[in-house]
Amino acid sequence: MIFNFLNKNKEKPEVNAESVNIACLLIHAAKIDENYTSEEREIVKKTVRKLYPDLDNLDEVVSKAEQKENDSNHIQEFTRDVKVLSTENKIIIIETLWRIILSDGKSDIYENNLMRRLAGLLYLDDKIVGETKVKVLNKK
Repeated sequence: MIFNFLNKNKEKPEVNAESVNIACLLIHAAKIDENYTSEEREIVKKTVRKLYPDLDNLDEVVSKAEQKENDSNHIQEFTRDVKVLSTENKIIIIETLWRIILSDGKSDIYENNLMRRLAGLLYLDDKIVGETKVKVLNKK
């Protein structure tokens, strides 16, 4: 009789690369003010869960994203997967980015610059990004 549970070479489920890159983008925004909080980490997790409800390994995705973001020096690789999402999902990500940025009650010039760059990289109109910021501010 062979017991499969004794097999130490069991394969772990693959980590969804798209979800990792989206989490990297969110984490990058959280770290831009050099203060990545547990509250911001929870916002990242909730957003990844919202975009990928069937994801089994959310903590692993976020951990991999934190490491990847830490090892990277540009955001273009993170935006590649976001560009192909629907406008609705892009707006969810933009809204999350604003929630992260404004979680400390303010946005500085680096955070605002990041959002302007992301609007261009994600092919979103500045008006949508601005309206989303106002929406987030009004929810506070």
